[in-house]
Amino acid sequence: MKILLFPASERGIKDIGWLKSNFVFSFSDYADPAKSAFGTLVALNDDFLQQGKGFGIHPHVNMEIISIMLKGKMNHKDTLGYSTTVEEGGVQIMSAGAGLRHEEYNIGEEEVNFLQIWIQPKLQNINPRYQLRSFPKSRRKGQLKTIISGEEGQEHCWINQNARLSLGYFDKGQDIPYTFNPVNKCIFIFVMEGSVRIGETDLKERDALGIWDTAEVSIHCTEDAHFLIIETPVNQK
Repeated sequence: MKILLFPASERGIKDIGWLKSNFVFSFSDYADPAKSAFGTLVALNDDFLQQGKGFGIHPHVNMEIISIMLKGKMNHKDTLGYSTTVEEGGVQIMSAGAGLRHEEYNIGEEEVNFLQIWIQPKLQNINPRYQLRSFPKSRRKGQLKTIISGEEGQEHCWINQNARLSLGYFDKGQDIPYTFNPVNKCIFIFVMEGSVRIGETDLKERDALGIWDTAEVSIHCTEDAHFLIIETPVNQK
């Protein structure tokens, strides 16, 4: 098993008052050649958005864009005609494909915190699409829940890539096995709350670990823990 640690203390930071972003990978005006991507995962931004503030309408092309709402309430409007509200536990995807434009604003009574994730697509210039589903924390206790897959399904969102995203919410002392086909696949584990141990590596809140060259990983919760697993292709071959 090979690993690459991404400590929370080494993330890039952009603070413009109404928006504070923490970048695991190079993004916006933060650039680190050693942290350009992990497999087809090219962005994982931990964003904090002040009440009433947001992102005006802007375009995207040929990218799988995922938002996981950790706290607060945010709207979504796009040129596909969708107008939705994303609340805590909500997961939305945009397969930008041939192109779309969208906007989001904090419409709640508190600061919004969400994860913004970008994954390179499997196919280029597809018809763009949007999807929103809810995965409340209270319904995920003691579960490793698939929230996004490369296959269509009734219980998760699906995207234009051979990827799988799962949320785990477990008590201290629990061990969670995760298995996957290691051929052209890697996984990226990001801890939102608590702490876990993987092999000899301890991950605390907002730490992340990239893993490859293995078919199985065991995650041990050293505290009550809420974490995200992103399984993606190593490359587009």
